[in-house]
Amino acid sequence: MDITNSTVFISGATSGIGLGLALRLQQAGSTVVIGGRRQSLLNSLAAEHGFGTVQIDVDDPASITAAAASVIETHPALDTLVTMSGIMRQEDLRSSAHLADAEATVTTNFLGTVRLVDAFLPHLLTQQASTVMTVSSGLAFTPLTPTPTYSAMKAAVHSYTLSLRQQLVGSPVSVLELVPPAVATDLQGAGVDFGGMPLDDFLTEVVALLQAGASPEVLVQNVLPLRWSERDGTQQQLIERLASH
Repeated sequence: MDITNSTVFISGATSGIGLGLALRLQQAGSTVVIGGRRQSLLNSLAAEHGFGTVQIDVDDPASITAAAASVIETHPALDTLVTMSGIMRQEDLRSSAHLADAEATVTTNFLGTVRLVDAFLPHLLTQQASTVMTVSSGLAFTPLTPTPTYSAMKAAVHSYTLSLRQQLVGSPVSVLELVPPAVATDLQGAGVDFGGMPLDDFLTEVVALLQAGASPEVLVQNVLPLRWSERDGTQQQLIERLASH
């Protein structure tokens, strides 16, 4: 992925990591289109930063299809998709009351990723060189037990990405996986502080890794203990530590 000369679509990019990455890629020289649910916020970000925008609801298959068609029509040079959409909800598995949150998390975090790839991949396959970047989490490898479905769906995204990459061997499409640690964003709601890595520090490291050609996983230093906990024999210890926070 050449971040100095790509045309990129990022879903869920009106705040947090998505917006931060959009700004960094634009600063590096790429053309960036951002997606989100709120048209008023998209309009504001377009006016402030010059992004292309498209309204998209990743819970709605028809919205994804329409957004992809719109982005490809207005930006036929599109060569990069970043599937940056997710919700994170706490669940008590001792009560079936958690089921609605679990179902919403599956729809947004996993099916949203699959549907985005399905919608954009036919176009990306026509490009000379293109990239799909999925977004999993360190919690795919070492779960945060108060958010079990979030952790499980990020593990599903990781596994799906492995299969996608292998199926696309020999095609123009490269498949990357961005694996964030805890990052200080509003993923769990405004004002919720769970000790995440400062967003600017995370983005600086991610951009440096992309510039260096990191592949197939984009791993900042803070996520390495989670990513390799099973190999290192520290997984249960980290699960207990995360659950106690």
